[in-house]
Amino acid sequence: MIKGLHHNAYRCRDSEETRAFYEDFLGLPLSGSLLIQTTKSGRRTKVLHTFYRMDDGSFLAFFEAPDMPFEFKSQHDFDLHIALEVTGSAMEAMFAKGKGLGMEVRGVSDHEFIDSIYFRDPNGYVVELTAKRPDHDELMDPSRNRAREILDKWTSERPAGALA
Repeated sequence: MIKGLHHNAYRCRDSEETRAFYEDFLGLPLSGSLLIQTTKSGRRTKVLHTFYRMDDGSFLAFFEAPDMPFEFKSQHDFDLHIALEVTGSAMEAMFAKGKGLGMEVRGVSDHEFIDSIYFRDPNGYVVELTAKRPDHDELMDPSRNRAREILDKWTSERPAGALA
């Protein structure tokens, strides 16, 4: 049975730039670094795999793999984003910190059950800091919020050819 998230892994352009954002700016400590020199298939490589610990014991991880092509681009929120939970006061402090450093900061966005602000990391990924509202758990309870009904309606009404 799945117990929880251990880590999500993403590619990065530069491990030090990535560390500066996730450790120095966001405050997630660098907790592990693995140098991978041979793949499980026996191919020689040189990849660095880094891990940043969150308070719940899970990690965000990154691969710097210079010998493997990857298209880095500024991601759209709907395509890919990393949402991290913070308190409301921490969200406000990070908003001010980002603005003070001249970073791209968006928000505060009202999502009804959470409030969010957004940054862009050095790899082009959108990083969302989100604070739960008092009624969060009630609004995220599938026995009350009609989640399956809404999905089923979406699926039945989706235009033909909408799947790409």
